[in-house]
Amino acid sequence: MHIAKQLSVTLVNKPGRLANVLAELTKEKIHCHALSVMNDGNRGTLRIVPDNFEAATEVLEKQNIRFEVTDVLLAPVSSQNGALSKVCERLAAEHMNIDYVYCALGAHAKVKGAGVVVIKVNDLAKAQRILADNSSPARRKLPGRRPVHTR
Repeated sequence: MHIAKQLSVTLVNKPGRLANVLAELTKEKIHCHALSVMNDGNRGTLRIVPDNFEAATEVLEKQNIRFEVTDVLLAPVSSQNGALSKVCERLAAEHMNIDYVYCALGAHAKVKGAGVVVIKVNDLAKAQRILADNSSPARRKLPGRRPVHTR
């Protein structure tokens, strides 16, 4: 588990735009530890966690693509049913709000059959401590006073 740099890119939602960006990264032999694409109408947001941050930023700059840099936590997660739920529960038990989360296949996970979860929270070091501590009291039940959704 470690803190990594994520690049967020807003792309026009047109055929081939995502393919072009990914092809340029591939041409420079930049591997993405994790990747997420979200559509928002006419635009999409590409989030990548590259293995070579400096080279990835150079590729984007050469293409005149603006990007934002965010620190995120890369944490291993098993492929067992409910594993991601347990990660979220442990963070919630310590009153940590998750801004967003997405998963990647486990090519770089240390455990066979595991994947990696990308977590964005406001205190990455605290989240890292919570998830690294297997004996953490964070395994207690979630408080009942906070509803998940209100309508």
